[in-house]
Amino acid sequence: MTFFSGFCLQNEAELFDEYLNLWRENPYVVAGFSYGAIKALEYTLSHHGRIDRLILLSPAWFVGMDRSFVRQQMIFYKKSPEKYIQNFYRNVSYPTRIDLSGYAKESPAEDLKELLGYAWQEEKLREIGRKGVLLEVYLGAKDRIVDANRAHDFFKNYATSYLFKPFGHLLR
Repeated sequence: MTFFSGFCLQNEAELFDEYLNLWRENPYVVAGFSYGAIKALEYTLSHHGRIDRLILLSPAWFVGMDRSFVRQQMIFYKKSPEKYIQNFYRNVSYPTRIDLSGYAKESPAEDLKELLGYAWQEEKLREIGRKGVLLEVYLGAKDRIVDANRAHDFFKNYATSYLFKPFGHLLR
């Protein structure tokens, strides 16, 4: 399996064992968490080899967000990356209290800008289907990072999309 990590994270795939364990040894599966879901989608679209399944875990879905929201996030990040990331980790782990410091990684402001501005396009998801790739999306309804309900409404038209009511961004 090829796995793409979330913003300011690395090696966090183990947090999703219950979703990924079955596919861990399968070289034809691509998965990504949050920001990594964007990278996983783009990788799958550009990859010319065999891919059977694409798994998006809490995809970074900010479609329709006001430009001022994006500007504010960028200002807060540039003003104090440490404080921004601490708050970000708290929101990612909600409603649990999982300590993400063991998965911490520095990420440039350009990554944050990319994930906040990424346009999830229907045509890209249709192309995944035309390539014969099974698409699965997992979302938590208590997510403090993305609007999981709106994301689920979007993805369910192109994927098997699961919305777990008691879970947050980490799908716990």
